[in-house]
Amino acid sequence: MDFEDAELYRDITDFAHDTPTWVQHTAEIWTEAGLLLFGALFVTGWWRARRDTTRAFAIAVLAPLATAVAYVCSELLKSAVMQERPCRAVPDATTSLAACPPPGDWSFPSNHATIAGAAAVTVALTGQALLWLTAPLALLMAFSRVFVGVHYPHDVAAGLALGAVVAVAAVRPGTGPAIRLAEAMRASSAPAVRWFTGPGPERVAAYDMR
Repeated sequence: MDFEDAELYRDITDFAHDTPTWVQHTAEIWTEAGLLLFGALFVTGWWRARRDTTRAFAIAVLAPLATAVAYVCSELLKSAVMQERPCRAVPDATTSLAACPPPGDWSFPSNHATIAGAAAVTVALTGQALLWLTAPLALLMAFSRVFVGVHYPHDVAAGLALGAVVAVAAVRPGTGPAIRLAEAMRASSAPAVRWFTGPGPERVAAYDMR
């Protein structure tokens, strides 16, 4: 445990206890439910990509898969590092707003921050304009984990970086095979398969010209 990181943890958790009750409750809800928002963005990205290019569709489908890979990597790293949670390890710290996870649920890196970092990057890859939305959401998710007292600042910083790096590393080599698979699925005679992949921009344009 780094002394300066522990001090920053205390400062943030002390600040959290000084905030209004509604802010504390909002942070407690957001720190868990915020992941659902990223899930909704995945679904929205897939739905929009059904009418977009095969490449855009392939990336939209790879986005949740790459995020899942990042999560697995964070779990493996947790098991290797085995860092105790700050809500138990930091002396004289205020009581965490969220319940302190049980022993054996290690702190480094933050799974939530890893998922947020991976989701922010992969959703942005489906449309660069979305980065203005996903980046602040990921940062807010990461900060909330320290705010409610269950992670050190370095846990969430590492989680964001790990998620972003692993997501990009998973999407880049996977895009080519995913494009070929999507092309085959869009040419399929099965209605359910064609519905899942969507018509693509060419068929949409042809339909609109009728």
